[in-house]
Amino acid sequence: MDVSRLFEGRSLHWILEKSVLKQAFLSLIGVFVFSVSTFAASTLAPAIRKAPEVAFTVPGKGQELLSQYRGKVVALEFIFTTCPHCQAASHLMSRFQNELGSRGFQAIDVAFNDNSDLLVSAFAKEQQTTFPVGWTTRDQVLAFLGISAVDRFVVPQLILIDREGMIHYQTPPLGDEESYKEEVIRSRIEALLSMPSGHRSAALHHSAASKR
Repeated sequence: MDVSRLFEGRSLHWILEKSVLKQAFLSLIGVFVFSVSTFAASTLAPAIRKAPEVAFTVPGKGQELLSQYRGKVVALEFIFTTCPHCQAASHLMSRFQNELGSRGFQAIDVAFNDNSDLLVSAFAKEQQTTFPVGWTTRDQVLAFLGISAVDRFVVPQLILIDREGMIHYQTPPLGDEESYKEEVIRSRIEALLSMPSGHRSAALHHSAASKR
């Protein structure tokens, strides 16, 4: 018997076993990492980031800038004046403005549908809004939202911004059921209003918990 070939065969068998075990282990790690990342994505709010500048025109007041509202918790809604959901959202924001304005909350509606420059005054009057309603170009809105001209999206698009001008929440492009629930929006706004200066993470985790 060739003993060297026997050991050679056993070595080859061991190498193959190690290879199979290694692949299985790596696959297990991959599943674990995927599961953790999926869990994190489903429970954590979007990364906090600085709100881009956006200019909009308010009838009777002229051009305004989002940065003019620094120091307030801002609920910025990009809307279509012809959208029933946007009309309902404006009613909700008027309630929030009346209830929370004294605590530093500020709602803003910015329309960007066709002919919004001609329609926004009537929209504000018909919806009896208690906050600024203006209009801007579609290009400015898409750039702010970070979506392209060919991407699909829904309106209204709601963005919640803290007193330091940082975005804590933005509606997914295609929306979701949670995004438009009054209690969810209220809890996110309350979290930002209660957040001490320089402690952004508190509102982030509060927002994430409200989505569960």
